[in-house]
Amino acid sequence: MPNFLIIGAAKSGTTALYHYLKQHPQIYMSPTKETEFFAFEGETLDFQGPGDRGRASITNFEAYQAQFQAVTTETAIGEAATVCLYSEKAADRIFYYLPNAKLIAILRDPIERAYSQFLMFVRDEREPILDFAKALQEEENRIRDYWAWGWRYVQLGFYSVQLQRYYERFDRNQIKVYLYEDLSNSPIQVIQDIFTFLGVDATFVPNMSTKPNISGMPKNQVWHSFLRKPHVIKETFKPLVPVQLRKKITMTLRNQNLVKPQLSPQIRQQLLPVFREDILRLQELIGRDLSPWLE
Repeated sequence: MPNFLIIGAAKSGTTALYHYLKQHPQIYMSPTKETEFFAFEGETLDFQGPGDRGRASITNFEAYQAQFQAVTTETAIGEAATVCLYSEKAADRIFYYLPNAKLIAILRDPIERAYSQFLMFVRDEREPILDFAKALQEEENRIRDYWAWGWRYVQLGFYSVQLQRYYERFDRNQIKVYLYEDLSNSPIQVIQDIFTFLGVDATFVPNMSTKPNISGMPKNQVWHSFLRKPHVIKETFKPLVPVQLRKKITMTLRNQNLVKPQLSPQIRQQLLPVFREDILRLQELIGRDLSPWLE
């Protein structure tokens, strides 16, 4: 079983953090980045949003344990599951199974986070509405129609309520909270601070040159679809290129084809009052100045 978890938030750098931690020789990360076990244990999932049915959530305890069967000499064993921050059930389940676990959260301006989530779904050809303002208007309908949790662009951003569940169950010394800005501006400092928190060699420096899971809208949709989906040309060359190199080339080409349109100031002005009180409570909860999020 793991002894640490990255609990979120989604679109706040957790995928990058997963890949950085995975490089450390003393750290084992589950091969499935987001098992979602603690959010959905024992449940039969039938989400109805575009692409939701292809989700591979692990809801069985034995299957979850199997994620860690390959552990050898690693001392820090973990996974990254961003739904755990949002889930109302995850904190209790984690405390039941892993009361001594160390928990890591990375938080991002909730408006920027929501927009990045929207752009990711556009990138993945799942979001049927290409206008962010109109997609926001559909959130309640999507919740009612049982679309998966990732579609809750606004609901995922109320961090103070979500984190409070963990502070009520775990000792504060078990919880580390970072901001997206920390990871963006001082990535090595953050990653080495996490190494110290996890009790592994803090002098190790991972390769941080790749930027996984970048959100954005494709500049060329045909090229984007070619890179994302199976194609006879790619199948022909697949045996000739090692899998890791192939993934790196594809990611680089895909990222180069993405552009991130500016978030509309009007939408930001519309959403600020929605998040203001939660941001102010979050400041008190984690002891960080979050005034830039209120601008």
